[in-house]
Amino acid sequence: MIDKLEMFIALVRERHFGRAAESIGITQPTLSSAIRQLEDQLNVQLVHRGSRFQGLTPEGERVHALALRIVGDMRALREEMRAVRSDLEGTLRIGVVPTALPMVAELVSPYAVRHPGVRFQILSRTSAEILEQIDRLDLDAGITYLDADAMRRRTRFPLYEERYCLLVSVSDPLSARETVSWQEAGSEQLCLLTPDMQNRAIVDRHLAAAGITARARVESNSIIALVAHVMTGKWASVVPEKLAGMFVSGGLLAAVPIRDDDGESARTIAIVVAQREPLTPLLSALVEIAQGRRG
Repeated sequence: MIDKLEMFIALVRERHFGRAAESIGITQPTLSSAIRQLEDQLNVQLVHRGSRFQGLTPEGERVHALALRIVGDMRALREEMRAVRSDLEGTLRIGVVPTALPMVAELVSPYAVRHPGVRFQILSRTSAEILEQIDRLDLDAGITYLDADAMRRRTRFPLYEERYCLLVSVSDPLSARETVSWQEAGSEQLCLLTPDMQNRAIVDRHLAAAGITARARVESNSIIALVAHVMTGKWASVVPEKLAGMFVSGGLLAAVPIRDDDGESARTIAIVVAQREPLTPLLSALVEIAQGRRG
């Protein structure tokens, strides 16, 4: 039954029988047969069928929600039993908003030393993608902004406060300043993250509060692309201080803190996981390291 539920979850995730079968390493006929057997066992139709996947029936929607819980609990049980027999083993999948990627090594490096049997997948994702993929069991944890969506039906562990600076070329007159205002930052020719990124929404709100409409002539979902534009000397960007620290050591760029005049610039970055007690051993170890780092 658990294997069939895993296959059903894969089908809902991919919304295509062929892609779902490929994602879990089986043939399409095997997947189709397993879904029909699951329907027979539960005595309900789960999937609207035609020449292709056409969505779930109401019963299928309900079974999917329960399947996520059951499979999540079973994975946690298996992990718990492995931990009882030996040191931690397995793969920890962590989705991270792009602006928080520089600090992930601060968690993974000590974790890897303590538990050499654990492997890590660090995936850059938007905040919305992180929450969705945690709910779908595609991620074990996320490092993202602690907002209302992240707090809803999820367990969270704060990591640090994200503060912002203006990243400019050292040839920019503002590079010699100790601080700048949001209004001054908005007067620069900006390159910013794309609107689907939560960091961009935060920056836009602060610029709007300063009476500036963000007009980014260059937008990208890649931090590296933004930094490359700033290095030309023709652009500036608003980035978190932790991120800026990675790029100023070469002496070509400067990171000028943006004054927190309204006292609301900082945003909490946190580890977010599915609401399940107790945490799995892999997640417990991650939280232990994070809390030790804050302490």
